[in-house]
Amino acid sequence: MTQTWRQHAACRGLDPLIFYPATDEEAEDAKEVCAGCHVREACLEHALAVREKEGVWGGATERERRRIIRQRRRAS
Repeated sequence: MTQTWRQHAACRGLDPLIFYPATDEEAEDAKEVCAGCHVREACLEHALAVREKEGVWGGATERERRRIIRQRRRAS
């Protein structure tokens, strides 16, 4: 499946290491990029769907994505 949203991502062309911080506290630079991204929601939904284990996707760290998944399970 082609993910055309990636072509429009604000992170395209940036150093990927920004999006793989050592700790959640160091994720602010990545989150700032994501905050202004037009495809942030598609990116986040992709990460949730494939259970992405590392990095900042759609403005959310792995811990935050796990929380979103738990909340969605409770709501359904």
